Amino acid sequence: MKPQSKKEAGLNRKQRDANVEAGEDEVTRGTRSLVIVPIISSRALARGKGAPERPFGAERSPQARLEEAVGLAAAIELEIVSSSLVRLANVKPGSLFGSGKVEEIRGQIEIEEIELVVVDHPLTPIQQRNLERDWNTKVIDRTGLILEIFGERAQTKEGRLQVELAHLTWQKSRLVRSWTHLERQRGGLGFVGGPGETQIEADRRIIQDRITLLKGQLEQVQRTRKLHRKQRKKVPHPVIAFVGYTNAGKSTLFNRMTNAEVFAKDLLFATLDPTLRRLKLPHGREVILSDTVGFISELPHNLVAAFRATLEEVIQADIVLHVRDIAHEDTKAQSLDVNETLEMLGLKVSESDRVIEVYNKIDKLDEAHREKLLESNSVDEGPISVSAISGDGIPDLLARIEARLAEQLDTVTMVLPHSDGQGHAWLYQHCEILSRDDVEDGIRLAVRVPDAHRSRVRERFAKYFVTGLELPEEPVSEEDDDTDDSGYSPI
Repeated sequence: MKPQSKKEAGLNRKQRDANVEAGEDEVTRGTRSLVIVPIISSRALARGKGAPERPFGAERSPQARLEEAVGLAAAIELEIVSSSLVRLANVKPGSLFGSGKVEEIRGQIEIEEIELVVVDHPLTPIQQRNLERDWNTKVIDRTGLILEIFGERAQTKEGRLQVELAHLTWQKSRLVRSWTHLERQRGGLGFVGGPGETQIEADRRIIQDRITLLKGQLEQVQRTRKLHRKQRKKVPHPVIAFVGYTNAGKSTLFNRMTNAEVFAKDLLFATLDPTLRRLKLPHGREVILSDTVGFISELPHNLVAAFRATLEEVIQADIVLHVRDIAHEDTKAQSLDVNETLEMLGLKVSESDRVIEVYNKIDKLDEAHREKLLESNSVDEGPISVSAISGDGIPDLLARIEARLAEQLDTVTMVLPHSDGQGHAWLYQHCEILSRDDVEDGIRLAVRVPDAHRSRVRERFAKYFVTGLELPEEPVSEEDDDTDDSGYSPI
């Protein structure tokens, strides 16, 4: 890169100063950026003054935190000029960093012509404002960076609504630094006029009105999703939801299993909007796979709340696949973050039998470790190890899904007459056929029966039962009629 002249550098500094004074919030691609990861010492945490109640990133190694912060910045194509760890012996309530460190970073910003500083730590509005004044450049914290990524990734109307709600909720508390036209408006009568409403109060009211509007629109989204789930329940297709830390390989695994073309890349938050696809399991049963947004450590609570409409698909799923990057050095800490987020949504992993842990990216491990993990797939319980790239372990994962779904079903054996072709077709369409043998009296079938069709099977096929679990008497609900979605009544 051609070095800038002093005149050009001075003009750039003036432009940055003008942007700060103008409250410019836009983060654009190619912005020259500095990534800083504060590491707070245990002594500062023990003192407690200015330090967070819960140590930020305490479960992770400093180098892993730095790599993740750089990955987040790269996700929106910032030009990362440099990145560094900054160890803090003391936490300053007004600026997070000490005065000496602030001056040191200011010098680096001027020398390297930095236009944006990313601090991988929560910043209060006051800390953010003070750092921007001291460094004469834009500063965003981890939450702000994640919101920028989500704002760029959202493609659907629903996704954009959820991102905007999260961003406005976060911004509402930061008018102290995000806006500059905050002088008091002139009010009253006379030549001078009395003190009127401050602009910050007017802006806060405007933002609150917009938040209220967005919440109303998202309530409609929730109602629509609820109707969609209700319609899906009429068809015996269980929902399998993918969850996991961002960049754990969920979308790649989703594509491998469904032959879909969901955008997948070695990039944090590569996919944001949920995707649903059908999948036929080895024994013929159809399920619906749902790919969801990735989680991350210290995920902002307002972001989780905004995306609740989407994440409800996870809570309502029949099976949840927790995909982990087993080759990552911080895979255990990432798993804890995912479990914590699921608990925020109301799904306690430790008490749920719907969660299957999937160890992904075993292709990045050494051969001995990889073979050992694949051998453990034969155990009925425990994690399933796979490689979304090579396809290793995928059959074991499908078998585990089938076995877990089978636990929710009744199994019956019947001999169906050859002449009952209509009943035979209905069983193949709505139940899972485990085995089929042609015998003298007809067709001998071992059938797994979903809960939604227990009454239908008992009433229609009970006279053909031979052995197996008897289906208990069950009242027929209003929705459990004999007409399928197409209006065709085969029974």
